[in-house]
Amino acid sequence: MAHWLLKSEPDDWSWAEQVAKGRDGAEWTGIRNFSAQNNLRAMKKGEQAFFYHTGKERAIVGIVRVIAEAHPDSTDSAWRAVDVAAVQKLPTPVGLDRIKADKRLTGMALARLPRLSVQPVSEPEWRIVCQMGGLD
Repeated sequence: MAHWLLKSEPDDWSWAEQVAKGRDGAEWTGIRNFSAQNNLRAMKKGEQAFFYHTGKERAIVGIVRVIAEAHPDSTDSAWRAVDVAAVQKLPTPVGLDRIKADKRLTGMALARLPRLSVQPVSEPEWRIVCQMGGLD
């Protein structure tokens, strides 16, 4: 099963807002980059993604699960969206500075393509970031 990273500006959509949506989750809308769209289309129900706060925070703060695969974006049906629900908060947010400083993560898309809003995460990267965030 693949893993992903979804970026959000906390002033637009925060981890707290995602959690408040509960098990019903929320549609992940507004992705207008073709590479990010291809990643959305590749996401499968049940797969998990890191929830990343952009802007001043620049940190992975939680984990979400894909609950609905790619479908027309409700804000513009020419594009696609997925639905995600919060799984858990990371006990310790994992900042971009920590990711870039860890030599094991130099190949991670977040370190190489920091502006891409939907990114794949390899299994080893997933395990390392989860450990860094205080999850076993």
